[in-house]
Amino acid sequence: MIELNGIGASDGIAIAKAYSLKEPEFIIENKTVSDKQQELKKLDDALNQAKSELEQIRDTARVRLGEEKAAIFSAHLLVLQDPEFIEPVKADIENNSICAEYALKEKADMFIAMFEAMDNEYMKERAADIKDVSKRVISHLLSVPLPNLSLISEEVIVVAEDLTPSDTAQLNGQYVKGFTTNIGGRTSHSAIMARSMEIPAVVGTKQATSEIQNGMILIVDGFTGKLIIDPTEKQLIEYKQKHEQYVLQREEWSKLVNEATVTEDGHHVELAANIGKPEDVEKVLENGAEGIGLYRTEFLYMERDKLPTEEEQFDAYKTVLEKMEGKPVVVRTLDIGGDKELPYLKLPHELNPFLGFRAIRLCLEQQDIFRTQLRALLRASTFGNLKIMFPMIATVDEFNEAKSILMEEKQKLIQENIEVAEDIEIGMMVEIPSAAVLADQFAKVVDFFSIGTNDLIQYTMAADRMNERVSYLYQPYNPAILRLVSMVIDAAHQQGRWVGMCGEMAGDKVAIPLLLGLGLDEFSMSASSILPARTQLKHLSKAHAASHKAELLAMDTAEKVIDFAKETYAVN
Repeated sequence: MIELNGIGASDGIAIAKAYSLKEPEFIIENKTVSDKQQELKKLDDALNQAKSELEQIRDTARVRLGEEKAAIFSAHLLVLQDPEFIEPVKADIENNSICAEYALKEKADMFIAMFEAMDNEYMKERAADIKDVSKRVISHLLSVPLPNLSLISEEVIVVAEDLTPSDTAQLNGQYVKGFTTNIGGRTSHSAIMARSMEIPAVVGTKQATSEIQNGMILIVDGFTGKLIIDPTEKQLIEYKQKHEQYVLQREEWSKLVNEATVTEDGHHVELAANIGKPEDVEKVLENGAEGIGLYRTEFLYMERDKLPTEEEQFDAYKTVLEKMEGKPVVVRTLDIGGDKELPYLKLPHELNPFLGFRAIRLCLEQQDIFRTQLRALLRASTFGNLKIMFPMIATVDEFNEAKSILMEEKQKLIQENIEVAEDIEIGMMVEIPSAAVLADQFAKVVDFFSIGTNDLIQYTMAADRMNERVSYLYQPYNPAILRLVSMVIDAAHQQGRWVGMCGEMAGDKVAIPLLLGLGLDEFSMSASSILPARTQLKHLSKAHAASHKAELLAMDTAEKVIDFAKETYAVN
């Protein structure tokens, strides 16, 4: 028996045989070719075969994972057709008589190195895309087939150095009970897809592939990040019981789908969901969310080569509002920048994009983009309960300017005899410390706040959440964060405004009782977290949680806050 510790990337327990996913060894030599036209044809054939495979994988991903996840493969198809990538390969064949596989690998390695060197998570992901695509093309050039995970027909746990988006999309949840990798984190493509498919996963084990052989029995504990190789009989019994308990727990959660979220002492809070695409609404409704607390509209702009039209946006917003049937839908206006870039906008490179020209800052300068989105939102407003919020607001002037532009577009539509909802609530994200500190002034001009803890934490602690060396400073429970959250809630309530939270913290079982005690009105989270959160809140008392507010805010370390939550509310 061997135990490895990694990162729990997707909840659940999996027990099955190991399926070792070994990449084929490509032997690529710098060979000269005599028939350049034949070599160019070989390259075109390989590109077409790769294109056909990726289209098939994308279609499968749409059915299994939804449009948002399938968009990864649309991006891969764009790489295949990118003249900046493909034309230099062809030029190498024509001018230097180099074999196609060597020419392709050389250019792919150049782009991969360039993107990996960038201090930007979005561009680093583009490096992974090029790796995945070039590997597929080279496999056809060398006639060395890639493993076909879609052919797995028995219960297994997949073991790999890493899983590419193409790999993960081919996993059939009927047979693939879990997976584990040497590298990766909770925000990697494979981890995100695992959560969408509800497949338990442990990533970042460092040595899974070296310790595990095909056919070994494995236990994947997606809750704790533990991987057990060749478990004892006692461990098998223990983890089978844990798995059965989790299945029963999910059945209990499902009974609350149509219930309101009410605490033990009768206090109602709203549980909403975060979405990125209209297709995500199905999961929102399946899990009984009382609304959408964050619609990330930037996904409408990403993985494409030009801005979405007003009509395309109108259709997307209308679809979401109609599907939600009058439940509140909070739409965040375009939040591009930081780790989310739009290559077709050709914005200048920034040394620190998270603190740079992004979100509302970009929209206030490039108003044509902003006004198009606002028109689409306003036109869609009559089809449901729309609320609009602006991201990355740092000053009262920014909010007032953004609201003024929104009102201008509303008046233009009315003059065009286009119907617009009368009372649309207009709010803002609180993700910059200056906004939290000045919440009493913002509360006079906004209709609501939504606290974005992912950014608020990294800006308050001056710690990049993508940087492993300072990851210890990413502390949701730090009293400094809790004080800022409390300031925002208190300021809003004094003006009769409501406050939501749409960062990861809102669905965190340790944070939920603390936030309830601070007075948070709306918790917005991933759809799969709704029912566990509703169950937890059902057994909490708002009055009891609020009675500990002063004690909580007087603490001096995150560790003390965590210990307090575990002891007081029995969370682990």
